[in-house]
Order: sequence, then C-alpha cells, then structure tokens
Amino acid sequence: MTSGPLVRSDALSNAEARRIALAAQGFAAARPAGRVDRRHLRRVLDRIGLLQIDSVNVLARSQELVLFARLGPHPRTLIDDATRAGELFEYWVHEASLVPTDHHPLYRWRMREPYPWPSFRRRVATMGDQLERVYQRVADEGPLVAGDVREEGGTRGGWFEHDDGKTALAALFYRGRITGRRRAHDFARIYDLPERMIPAEVLARPAVPESEARKELLLLAARSHGVGTVADLADYHRLTPTHCKPALADLVAEGRLRLVTVEGWDRPAYLHPEARLPRRVDARALLSPFDPVVWHRDRALRLFAFRYRIELYTPPAERRYGYYVLPFLLADQLVGRVDLKADRVARSLLVQSAWSEPGVDEPAVAAALLGELRLMAGWLDLDDVVVTGRGALGPTLRGLA
Repeated sequence: MTSGPLVRSDALSNAEARRIALAAQGFAAARPAGRVDRRHLRRVLDRIGLLQIDSVNVLARSQELVLFARLGPHPRTLIDDATRAGELFEYWVHEASLVPTDHHPLYRWRMREPYPWPSFRRRVATMGDQLERVYQRVADEGPLVAGDVREEGGTRGGWFEHDDGKTALAALFYRGRITGRRRAHDFARIYDLPERMIPAEVLARPAVPESEARKELLLLAARSHGVGTVADLADYHRLTPTHCKPALADLVAEGRLRLVTVEGWDRPAYLHPEARLPRRVDARALLSPFDPVVWHRDRALRLFAFRYRIELYTPPAERRYGYYVLPFLLADQLVGRVDLKADRVARSLLVQSAWSEPGVDEPAVAAALLGELRLMAGWLDLDDVVVTGRGALGPTLRGLA
C-alpha cells in the first residue's frame, strides 16, 4: 500500500519533509485491524531497517514500544520469536540493535574494524590468549551468558565494570566470531556461535566490501528517513559523516539518491527515489526515546521544532520532564511528552508527568493521548491509567481519565 505520490520536486517545505519522513517510518499507514503476526514485524523492519534495543524496563523494552507505535497491540513475544527463528540478529548498528539477518554481510567490514571505544580497545589488548579461551568455551559449551565465564578473570574497573570474561565475550561479539540473542526474563545476552544462530545460507554469502557496504547502508538510511542530511543518514547506522560524503556523491551521480533543498535547513538533503509525500498524516503514537523518529535530536528539532533530551541518566533533581519520557505524535506533529511507568503490582499505567507543546489544542491533545494510553495499558495487561504527576497537560488529562 502506497502512502502518497512519489516526490518530484527538488525544493521541499519543512512540512513536506516532515510528512515524507513520517511516511518513510510507516506512520502514513493505518495500524493493522486484526491479528498481528510476524508478517507485520517484517513490514515494519522493511521500513525502519533496525530496532535499537535498550535494557530499561520501567514501561516496556524500547524495541517493543517501537513496534507498538506502528502496529498497536501485538504479541509481546514477536521479536524474540523472530530472533529465535533466525530472522533477526543483534549487532552494534545504531547502538545495540536487532537487524534482519539478510543484512549480515553488510556489517562484516565493521567486524574487522578497531573497537570503537578507546578504553575497551586498550583493555582487550592486555588480555593475551583469554579471547581464544572464551571463544573455545562458547564453541564447546554454548549457549552461554556472561556469568558462565566470570571465572575467566577477576573484575576490573573501567568499561562498564566488565570482568575479563564478559569483556572477552563483548570483544568476540563485536568481531562477529560469536553472536547473541536476549534472554526474555532478564534481558541478558545469550552468546553462541553464528552458525548456531544465523542461517547457513546467510553466512555463506560473501562479505560486502566496505565502500559498497557504506553506500548500501546510506541507501537504507535514506529509505528509512525518506529525506535527510549527511548527518541524518550517517547517524542511522553510526557511520562517520566525513567518510559518507564521497559515497553520497557517488549515489547522487548514479541516480540512486537525489539532492534536494528543504526550507529552513542550512545544508543540502538527500531524497530516496522511492520516498512518498502523503497529503496528510493521521498518526497517533507514543514514541520510545530510542525510536528512529526522535533518536537524532538535531533532526527532531529541524522537523518538529521539538527539543528532546533523554533524562534517564540525569540526576533526579535536574530532570525537567521525568525519567522515561515519551514524545506524543499526533497527526504529523510532536504535540506533547509524558513520563510513563508500568506499576505491575497495582496493575496501573502511571502518567508521572504530562506536558503539551506550545500552541497546541490541549483538550484535543489530552483526549487523543488518553486513548493511546488506554490502548497501551491494555497491551501491557494493566487495568487502568492513573495520572499522578506534574506538567501543564496533567490537569486536563486527569479530568478526562
């Protein structure tokens, strides 16, 4: 199903760029009306390319929230089932991410690159043959979690306070010599050999050379963004912008991307040739802090005039909006933000703060937000929505709840 005509103009308004971006992310299409299954997951991944994962579970895991924003209520085992079936694998893409296994050859060049974290690099350099010993344990005993190899070395300070065994696993994982999936009940990464987790026919494909892989990843980013700057496209798969400029020039010369201008943007933008411009977007969604629509803060500011900062790691006294704050997308605008928590003991979805953006129709926003909160509560098997906190939108929302 298309979401609008192909984009013909080389000069876009910011509103047009915003609708193109939301359509590319799947928000110009209605959520499924019936049972949601793995086919719907594949369609989402075909649009967004990857799911950034995060361990915070005060509400639900981020990757689940990204799916909920696009699919609504769905089986909460959907991602794990697809991973177990070999359709997804985890790797460092946009941070730790789940990616279709078909893309595995695109990342093998990165598996040969130096570790991107200097302190981690220095630590691995001191480990001698420990990496090989841990690799052999995974080969002989896998699947294993980090606790299973703790005796491979004592705890040291530094990079995430890793003990040596855990550091060896992380290093082997980055190199692609082992891979992993997440354990459902505690989110621990379970490590095993790639040949025991990734389909053989995928592993048999040749690695894509770095220069071509970089171009393909930029094309995927452009498809998922619809339109974006060098920084936008590079950020999607954590590529270095300076290395991307020659690749983007090649893609434009080859006709695989188009250079366009966007009103109010101070730099050129690249448009995917399949990008579509819907006349309107009628979305209603709560976005994870790690959703592709908002994960690049400069892009969110340009497209939506929305200043967003994740405050999970900010001391409580310095937080402005709250601990786990989700932007609220209504139609084609980010109109508010809410700090949410699932109180699983009391079986309630707690709205710990609710804020509206300047100039919005607060009663209309509150009514739409309450509908989305009730839908989310039901999906999380919670009985009700309780508005407990602060924020300008709180009283209106509380009056409706």
